[in-house]
Amino acid sequence: MSGLYFECVPNFSEGCRPEVWERLAERARASGARVLGAEGDCEHHRAVVTFTGGEEAIYQAVLAMADEALASIDLRRHRGLHPRMGAVDVVPVVPLGPTPMEAAVALAQRIGEGLARELGIPVYLYGEATANPAHRRLADARRGGFEGLLERMRHDPPDFGPAVPHPTAGATAVGARRILIAFNVYLATDDMGVARLIARKVRESSGGLPGVQALAMDTRERGRVQVSMNLVNYPSTPLPQVFARIRDLAAELGVEVAESELVGLMPLQALLDTAREALRLPALKPEQVIEHAIARWPWEK
Repeated sequence: MSGLYFECVPNFSEGCRPEVWERLAERARASGARVLGAEGDCEHHRAVVTFTGGEEAIYQAVLAMADEALASIDLRRHRGLHPRMGAVDVVPVVPLGPTPMEAAVALAQRIGEGLARELGIPVYLYGEATANPAHRRLADARRGGFEGLLERMRHDPPDFGPAVPHPTAGATAVGARRILIAFNVYLATDDMGVARLIARKVRESSGGLPGVQALAMDTRERGRVQVSMNLVNYPSTPLPQVFARIRDLAAELGVEVAESELVGLMPLQALLDTAREALRLPALKPEQVIEHAIARWPWEK
């Protein structure tokens, strides 16, 4: 497995205490992973830490972070907008560069087995890492949430670990997938019916845009509602297309888009695609972005 490189983007059910996700990020760094970002949202009560590394660094980082999460997060007291079933809710492993998906699948399965063996966390595999078609979509692997885990496990046991939830940490979904973009759009209305209708019309599973997963989120405390999305095939359905579709659907209902939100990181290609569309600049190349060009120069130490 030497020479292979991965991104890992675990989501934790803690978005209100920055000190917690800062400790999570530090545990990843101490394990040899390169942390690219850590952020949380109190309304969703969720934090995302993004890091990269080789197989061993990713494996050790996830187990160390999960150990920290078990000490810091109690789902019995957790309330937030985002669906969740675990303190360490989801652990996606993403192959980077020439690393094959098969390597990401093997690493995800190793992580799942390690979380169960070392920490007693039940694990459901999803995405490319699962052999169960009923668990391939993350939403299906996480169906029922934390509160429904005990009943669910009676007829749908986890892939690793005990067939009862961890008392404070629930269960974890571990999977392998390609890079995705987590993108949210806020609508200038407090009407959840509008958000649900638009989410249904843009999500692929309801006949909407290819590679778009969408949920309506009740963010009415901010005086607006949210369409929360994962774009799992952004080259085929780029950000401008998704945003324009939501804007047009909202306009048909007499509603404006208030603003959009990026969660975590996005690829440079997605930004370039957006600039090409917005500026009618189809010939824009990465080499024309100064930071990209500078990063490629052979600077002397």
